[in-house]
Amino acid sequence: MSVSKVTKKLGRLLLTAFLFGPAMAFAEYSTLNMTESVSNVGQQMYDLHMLVLWICVVAGVLVFGVIIWSIIFHRKSKGAKPAHFHENTTIEVVWTSIPLIILVAIAVPATKTLLEYEDTTNSDLTIKATGWQWKWEYDYIDDKVGDSKGIRFFSSLSKESNDARQLGANKEFPEHYLLDVDKRIVVPVGKKVRILTTASDVIHSWWVPELAIKRDAIPGFINESWFQAEKEGVYRGQCAELCGKDHGFMPIVVEVKSVEGYKQWALAAKGDASKAAAAAAAASGKSYTKAELMAKGQAVYKKSCFFCHGANGEGTGPFPALVGSKIITGPVAAHINIVANGKPNTAMAAFAKQGLSALDIAAVVTYERNAWGNNMGDIVQPSQVSQ
Repeated sequence: MSVSKVTKKLGRLLLTAFLFGPAMAFAEYSTLNMTESVSNVGQQMYDLHMLVLWICVVAGVLVFGVIIWSIIFHRKSKGAKPAHFHENTTIEVVWTSIPLIILVAIAVPATKTLLEYEDTTNSDLTIKATGWQWKWEYDYIDDKVGDSKGIRFFSSLSKESNDARQLGANKEFPEHYLLDVDKRIVVPVGKKVRILTTASDVIHSWWVPELAIKRDAIPGFINESWFQAEKEGVYRGQCAELCGKDHGFMPIVVEVKSVEGYKQWALAAKGDASKAAAAAAAASGKSYTKAELMAKGQAVYKKSCFFCHGANGEGTGPFPALVGSKIITGPVAAHINIVANGKPNTAMAAFAKQGLSALDIAAVVTYERNAWGNNMGDIVQPSQVSQ
């Protein structure tokens, strides 16, 4: 290809980029820029962000404009002679004063917003968020709006997202893939919600962009933050700290309801918790067939064990395989113990503390001891776990 043809093609590409590039960039601007918040303090943060951004843009245009103008009109080839001067008091005062004024103009509203963001007093609702590998536990520990005190639950990746991630090359992603959960946090609109973040194993981070809240969850520490949503809706976030293999699979979903809707939810949630506790207690005293335990165990395995041990118990990376392993072929009691109570100083969590009932543990142990060719023949009943 000749040089002239190459030049023409490059010219067309540059012209296309010049004409359509700004429009394409503007279309993507909303996804690149900071997320606007539905809380007042979050909107203040966004406004500060935009103020500083435009100050930087103006400063950049002025500085680089002067540099480019100087290069073009005061270059040596045009016979320009450099000026020789130093210690010009006027210039030094100007280029010191202008940045100082700009910094003060930024610092005053930034300090005011920061102090407001850190003030967690006079909250209407307090929720403790505990990070686990890889899910969130929520405890409603104080409530001046409704009757949610005492509500406690685990929030995990939704079944639809969990199923989709296990399909391999045949994935059909559901709506809000990896950003949906089985149980949402529910809070009232227009009320100050204090969030206490901590963790049971490693460092996590509780982050919901539209609520302008991001706080690390550290084992042994409790960090405070708050938000006050001024608009009803569903707001999604994620763990923002690399916390292990399935860091990308522990989303956060906050549903903001009207005050009356929130009160109704709290009453219903307490009723559901009581029913679930009664059902779990009744289930722990029953006996189940092997087929029933295998079906239940497979569902529990896909939700809680698949992440580390693989779809067919083959193990993943540093996580051991379950096919023919010592724990599978060893005593049933030891198998139950490690599922229920975990293994210290490893990623093997204590699932009895994460909401798995005696029936769930009995079923998954039965499944693991009889699936993938293990064929141990053991049938574990909930009563064995309760003991």
